[in-house]
Formats: sequence, structure tokens, C-alpha cells
Amino acid sequence: MGRVALAAKVTHVPSMYLSEMPGKHHGCRQAAIDGHREISRRARERGVDTFVVFDVHWLVNAGYHVNSNHRFKGVYTSHELPHFIKDMPYDYDGNPALGDAIAAAANRRGIVTRSHKVESLTLEYATLVPMRYMNADRAFKVVSVAAWCNWHSHADSRNFGLAVREAIEASGNTVAVLASGSLSHRFQDNGSPEESMHTISREFYREVDLRVVKLWRERRYKEFLAMLPEYNEKCLGEGHMHDTAMLFGLLGWDRYAGECEIITDYFASSGTGQINAEFHL
Repeated sequence: MGRVALAAKVTHVPSMYLSEMPGKHHGCRQAAIDGHREISRRARERGVDTFVVFDVHWLVNAGYHVNSNHRFKGVYTSHELPHFIKDMPYDYDGNPALGDAIAAAANRRGIVTRSHKVESLTLEYATLVPMRYMNADRAFKVVSVAAWCNWHSHADSRNFGLAVREAIEASGNTVAVLASGSLSHRFQDNGSPEESMHTISREFYREVDLRVVKLWRERRYKEFLAMLPEYNEKCLGEGHMHDTAMLFGLLGWDRYAGECEIITDYFASSGTGQINAEFHL
């Protein structure tokens, strides 16, 4: 039998890659990078063999989708922010059997889901950035799930998350699951992102984000989930916060009572709110 050994909400800000580069921004996201490396360390310690990533940069308009390719290899430049991420190489092994099992479990629950093995279906940076710091040595297989769900309900994503857990537990895999997305996600108005790299776009968003983190620390998940629809709407959730709905579906939704451990403290990035946090199982 398989198991979920680690579940986390993680940042994937492109300034993490920029932080590696020589120049004035060198080291600016070291805390976030260190947080990813700590998650990797924990995954290795727990015998994880596969990362499943709920990727809010993979946009879909109909149904749910899983990238179940055997291998992911290429060089990535962000269309969104090519001056932040350009020519970033990657090479990871996939887990097609688990990807297929996730789709099958979701379909049994009435959530129309497709598992794809299409070589030209590449990864988005909400998967690539975490894997750069957690999986540089290709120690883990990767399954990427579309979580920028434009016309979907949180109820379906909750149900999808439960299906992911069912598929993992029926597999032979030990899995780490990442909800890769921000908290609030209102970018700064047009201008130089470099000038606003460490700021929030509105104080309102920071205050709501910090309230959410407080609820998580205090294990007040029922209250958080009750506010999730409005939180998403008022704070312009990334991918409509479907990664978060999927994660909490996997955790057990409002029955979840585990500890939320902050690995990287809340920080602002180009107007948005970011964090690395593990939800203990």
C-alpha cells in the first residue's frame, strides 16, 4: 500500500531563480530556496519516491488533467516573466502509473479527468521551480496536475484531492504532495517588477494573508475553509486557489486537525503573498 508522507503549500516565485544569478538580486530569495531544500530533506528522510504537484501555472478550461509523461526534459523560459526565468534546464522522471491511477480514481468519483502522455506537453514553472530545489538530483519521480482551473468549482477540486489520496494509498508509492501557489496574488500595477519585488500590492492582502496563516497555525481549518471562496475572490487567488482546495481535499477538508508548520515565513513578492508550510499528517 502507498501513503502520503508529506503535504505542503509552497511558493514558486520566479525571483527564486533570479536569486541564483550574479547581480543585485543575488541571494534575495535564499530563505524560500532553503525552505524548498528542507522539504526535500524531509521527503528523503521519509522515503518519498514521487512528488505530486498541484500546479497553478497549468491553465485548463475544461475537466481535470494530469501530466503522466515518462520523462520531463527541456529548457524553460517563462512567457509571463522571461526576464526572471530564462533558459532554465530541467530533467525529471515521471510516474505514469500513478498519474493514470489518479485520473482513474477521480473519474470514479465523477470528476472528469484525463491522464496525458504527450511528449510535447511540458511542465510549467509552478512545478519546475520547486523541483529545481527539491529534486536537482532526480531522486524523485514527478507527476504534475493542472491547478489553474478557470471554470471549476472548489467542491470538485476538493473531491479531486480526495481522489489523489485514494490513488496514492492504493499504489506502491510513498508520495509528497505540493500545492504550488501563492496566498494573495494581486501583482503590482505595470511598471518595473524589480522595484516592487519585496512589496505587497495592497495592505489589505497582507492583513488577510496573515490572518489565514494565523488560522493555520491555530488549526482553525474549518474557519479557513469557510472563508476560502471569499478569500479567493477578494484577494485574487492564484489559479483561483484550486491548488489549496485540492490540498485540503487530500487532507480531509474540515476534518483535518494536524499541525501546520511554517517552514519559510510569509513574505511579499512582486505584490503577492508567499509561504512554505507543511501540513503534518
